[in-house]
Amino acid sequence: MSPTQVVVIVIVVAVVAALVALAVVANRRRALKQRFGPEYDRVVAEQDSRGAAERELRERERRHAELELTPLSPESRARYAAAWEELQVRFVDSPAETVGDADELVGRLIAERGYPTGDFSDQIAHLSVEHARTLTHYRDAHEIRQRNERGEAGTEDLRQALVHYRALFADLLGEDPVGQQPPEQRHPDHEHDATSR
Repeated sequence: MSPTQVVVIVIVVAVVAALVALAVVANRRRALKQRFGPEYDRVVAEQDSRGAAERELRERERRHAELELTPLSPESRARYAAAWEELQVRFVDSPAETVGDADELVGRLIAERGYPTGDFSDQIAHLSVEHARTLTHYRDAHEIRQRNERGEAGTEDLRQALVHYRALFADLLGEDPVGQQPPEQRHPDHEHDATSR
């Protein structure tokens, strides 16, 4: 074999190895994007580099794998769905209080599923692995609840917070707790009329 052939073989092997490495990185990136959805873009925007963001997301996957998540029993699912329906009915008369109760109910559901419930950012990181598509809703609801505590949220803001909480709640529950009606369409008088027919 001539020295030229050896050089050509080495170059071909190096190019093939580089292409394989690029394919592995591209597949890993595609898997992260698919798993984390909009959360992927959010973390990339927050980090110094795409590589740092992807390391953060892989670290989230690692920590998530250490959790002992439990599915809800049918009884527990029914209990949460009933509690959510009651919240939506109460919203008409006391929206500010109901948003706080919705946050509390979502927190209890998160805990029962086996997720940590301490720091909000840690909670988001753990939830992002399986519930990334509804995290924007949770962040928005959390922000409105904080504004509500400062007296800065109006009724429409509070209604939006309940809609946002409901998105994560339904995702964690595995089903929509009360069908497709938004809070303003549900009222105790309508409930009574529907059940008395």
